[in-house]
Amino acid sequence: MDGDNLGQIIFLVILIMFSAFFSATETAFSSINKIRMKNMANNGNKKAVAVLELNEKYDKLISTILIGNNIVNITASSVATVLFLVYFPKNGATISTVVTTIVVLIFGEITPKSIAKDFPEKFAMAVVPFVKVLCIILSPINFVFSSWKNLISKVFKNDENRGLTEEELLTMVEEAQDDGGINDEEGELIRNAIEFNDIQVSDVHTPRVDVVAVDENDSREEIDRVFCESNFTRLPVYRDTIDNIIGVINQKDFYNSNKFKGNIKDIMSKPLYVIPNMKISELLQKLQTNKTHIAVITDEYGGTVGIVTLEDILEELVGEIWDEHDEIVEDFIKTGENEYRVLGSADLDDFFDLFDMKNEFESSTVGGWITEEMNRFPKVGDSFVYKQLTVTVTKANSRRIYEADVKVDENYSPEEEED
Repeated sequence: MDGDNLGQIIFLVILIMFSAFFSATETAFSSINKIRMKNMANNGNKKAVAVLELNEKYDKLISTILIGNNIVNITASSVATVLFLVYFPKNGATISTVVTTIVVLIFGEITPKSIAKDFPEKFAMAVVPFVKVLCIILSPINFVFSSWKNLISKVFKNDENRGLTEEELLTMVEEAQDDGGINDEEGELIRNAIEFNDIQVSDVHTPRVDVVAVDENDSREEIDRVFCESNFTRLPVYRDTIDNIIGVINQKDFYNSNKFKGNIKDIMSKPLYVIPNMKISELLQKLQTNKTHIAVITDEYGGTVGIVTLEDILEELVGEIWDEHDEIVEDFIKTGENEYRVLGSADLDDFFDLFDMKNEFESSTVGGWITEEMNRFPKVGDSFVYKQLTVTVTKANSRRIYEADVKVDENYSPEEEED
């Protein structure tokens, strides 16, 4: 082996190393966690700042990397061909193609990209000074490619919105949970916050039939009894009928002798009226502005649909809030093998999730769904079959379903429904 051939081999090795560098750099900059890099930059990491600056000009960055990678790969192929023709004059070009392809794939593509994929932030910060120099050196060539890209963009216009959607944010939360970056409780809180603005007042309210209220003419003893039995700290006050709620009384004001002089109007505050389709995010702001904890939901005719409290809204963010006076009520109780006791007030989405089924109905509660399915107010003992579920009403009155038993048919198959 003479000196010229040895120089070619050394030059070829250097080219393969540069190919590995460009491949790893491409993978690192395309895989970095931008949020993590922004946190590092905010903490004073100058290299993280440089990486973010380069990443903001991603088209120029990727163009520089691809130009460099193609230059070294083509040069390596040419050098390898010349070298192999020296030793294999007849089949040197073919052997060179096979060997160069294998070497470039293993050492110039697969291996460096795998390493960079595992440590994208560290690798990007390590090579960012050299990449910035390359971007400056290859600026003239980048200008040509940038002009070509702009021309192509005008021909093939893309009107797609590239902003993050709510569904994509939820997917990011799920991935963070799977990777162990956040725990289940944190993930649930973030999901609730993302979906918070989609929830309407009617989704979290206490319906009219469950509202505990007092008449403006009730005696002190009667109001005291309602406070003690309900364990509520605030009670709506109505005039003649609950469809005409005129105020709200606070338990502290009621038992404060300096404030309560015997007339309930002395301690009654003005209620906040809202419509059923108002978003709870908007209601939360109204409650804060009006310095109140409760709002009355009215329909288009001025009748009372129900009430919603500050606690109802906060529970959509942090989950169920319990105090020492709350009675724990379970919506779903397993009573036997494939048998369940279900409350009529249970959420219909949660009901179908329990049985791994899709909710295809407009009702929001199990009781509403049963009424919808039977097309009438059912009586105790009435039952029907829906797919693999046999539903039997066990507790109800003429206006409302309180409980139902559900039995799951293990032998059910979708083919039976088609037949």
